[in-house]
Amino acid sequence: MNERLVVSTVVETLGRNGALKIDELLKAVQKLHSSVDERFFEKTLMVMELHGLINVYKMTRGKRRVELKKG
Repeated sequence: MNERLVVSTVVETLGRNGALKIDELLKAVQKLHSSVDERFFEKTLMVMELHGLINVYKMTRGKRRVELKKG
């Protein structure tokens, strides 16, 4: 799976919907890229966060929220 395609899908989805929970975002990405598994997705999100593209926030009960970084 090409990581660039997943990154662009994540950016487009968050741009369209605003902040999403990780599981909701994974479902949206898997609709377009069915071969993306949870491990690859988590790694891609981590790389995106390190590059300053997204912010990941912890919520209650182990849930996390993802949004595009502003500015």
